[in-house]
Amino acid sequence: MCGILAGLVVSAASFPAVAMAGLVAKVGSEELDDLPSELITQTSPQVSRVYAADGRTQLAVMYDEFRSDVSFDKVSKHMQDAMVAAEDHKFYEHKGVDFKGVARAFVNNNNGGSKQGASTLTMQYVRMALAYSATDPQEVVNATKDSVERKLTEMKYAVQVEKELTKQQILERYMNMAPFGNGAYGINAASQVYFSKKPADLTIAEAAMLAGMVKAPTAFDPTTKTGYPQAVTRRDYIVDNMLSMGQITAEEAAAAKKVKVPTTTKRQSSGCVSVSKNNWGFFCDYFTRWWMSQVDFGENTYDRERLLKSGGYKIVTTLDLDAQADARKEITQQIKDTNQNALMLAAVEPGTGKVRVLAANRKYKNDDPSDPQNKLSSNPAQAADGIRGTYPNTTNPIITGSSGIPGYQAGSVFKMFTMVAAVEAGMGLDTTITSPAKYKSQYPDSGPGNCGGYWCPSNAGASEAGSFNMWTAFGKSVNTYFVPLEERAGAENVVDAAERFGIVFRDEDNAKLANDPDSAHNWGSFTLGVSLSTPLDIANAYATLAADGKYCAPTPIESITTADGTKLKTGQANCKKATTKSVARKVLDAARCPVGDRAQLGSCGGATAPQVRSVVGHPVFGKTGTTDSEKTASLVVGTRSLVVAGYLANPDWANHTDRMSHYIVNPAVYKTLADYMEGKDVEEFPTP
Repeated sequence: MCGILAGLVVSAASFPAVAMAGLVAKVGSEELDDLPSELITQTSPQVSRVYAADGRTQLAVMYDEFRSDVSFDKVSKHMQDAMVAAEDHKFYEHKGVDFKGVARAFVNNNNGGSKQGASTLTMQYVRMALAYSATDPQEVVNATKDSVERKLTEMKYAVQVEKELTKQQILERYMNMAPFGNGAYGINAASQVYFSKKPADLTIAEAAMLAGMVKAPTAFDPTTKTGYPQAVTRRDYIVDNMLSMGQITAEEAAAAKKVKVPTTTKRQSSGCVSVSKNNWGFFCDYFTRWWMSQVDFGENTYDRERLLKSGGYKIVTTLDLDAQADARKEITQQIKDTNQNALMLAAVEPGTGKVRVLAANRKYKNDDPSDPQNKLSSNPAQAADGIRGTYPNTTNPIITGSSGIPGYQAGSVFKMFTMVAAVEAGMGLDTTITSPAKYKSQYPDSGPGNCGGYWCPSNAGASEAGSFNMWTAFGKSVNTYFVPLEERAGAENVVDAAERFGIVFRDEDNAKLANDPDSAHNWGSFTLGVSLSTPLDIANAYATLAADGKYCAPTPIESITTADGTKLKTGQANCKKATTKSVARKVLDAARCPVGDRAQLGSCGGATAPQVRSVVGHPVFGKTGTTDSEKTASLVVGTRSLVVAGYLANPDWANHTDRMSHYIVNPAVYKTLADYMEGKDVEEFPTP
């Protein structure tokens, strides 16, 4: 081909017809066995769209290049014509290569004339497809560098492509792949960004402007001072071409030239900071982190992120918009977004692990360093260094946790795991223990207030001393009942129960204690909730009780559909047996006591949150939690349909001096559940 082309340059002026015929015959005879498959099956990146559980409300768009392919029949005839008029007048005549144009360009360029490319639409499509399918930087360079070798490769593949695809298919792929500037890739995105309309509705003037931008999106950008006049000139040039090619009438051409070229765009932001409603951001962030953890989407986080932002997925999440709105409303009624303390709620559906709510008194956004809204951190050491806190703006996963945010001490909600281990060991709910005001345990302790080298916990009040069983002790949250119960069950077994119910030890020190048998055996304070956890951890753990002991990994996914319509299994319910149905039902029966409900097998004798049952109006179970010096307050409440957990804590400073109030966290939790359960049928828990 190099030899033929070299001869062609010399002889084209004198023998164009003969030269063209020879080159066409040579290129056309090439075999198709080395035609890259990506030239036939388009490989350009597609945006992924994330929806709420209704499958209609869009939460966010994920992309590196804002592009969504559209079929040929969904693009206006004006746009189809304008693209041909702008780039390739003989598109419907040639077989992939305009050989006369190639010869003319070589002669012109070699004689010092203005630079000519002579690339057909098909050749341009080949160039873009090869660049997008590149697996390393050098392949991108090879596909785009200005060289004879690249041009010859494009010519060869273009002729082959035209044997495999129709003209409509080539033009459709070209329009979907082309860059249009201002973050718009493909005609569908360009129509939205510049004109806020579908490509099927583009007018002559709009189509001509967009078609003109493909050649040089920056130079012909109408939103810039220097680009605007060039964009107008380029648009009018293409309108004239459309007229000369018989695509439009003289009247239509004149009218199109009078239309004002737009100077602004409406760009679609990418990622969770661009959610339509700010309070959806924490859920969107949870979904993104979940995606990044799935090996099904790639060997590493880089590959998984690229797939999310280029795979064209339709992702329907588990976010219940009504429940989320209710949670946000109840939180706002209790505490301001500007409060340094965070009120964080998570809700999970028992038996599926579907996360329905993630809400907090925070705005999901990055604080602007040039105009910060966040106050200095409540942590004096950080404040002294000028570090700002996470209120009111943060993108930290404060509700769901991460390695950098391991969670918060939740307090007595952890006593549930002690009951699980005790019942699994054969103890009944009627197991009676005489609980003193202060108990000398068997767990070694050298800290302040120890009793002869042993840990000596006490109760919240003197009235909690006496004889208790699991119903009454859980209802009143008696510390000096659950520590000896933990001794009988084995602290290591309590820790194991918590892990089976989904508690994640993100904190390094907590993980060491949990993973070492000897340390776990002596971890007496575990029953009082000193291990760090998140509202999502606890909501899902208590949901395991409501699911008869079936633990389901929390998931943000209802469905994931690929660009070609295939439904993926990733994200569907992933459940396993955490404990027996008998154990789960017994422990849940005792867990009805703290929230003002009535146990089916025993008597409660008191509650730490007695108003919950009457407000929710359905059978409920749950538990309150308070840590030392009331640095955290928590409540978890559930029905057979939903479990809601809430923490009131300071994400910036664990050793703060505020006293967290149940008058703030409790109403937010049980009113959110009440809102969700309103109008639903009353379902009693199965009898243990």
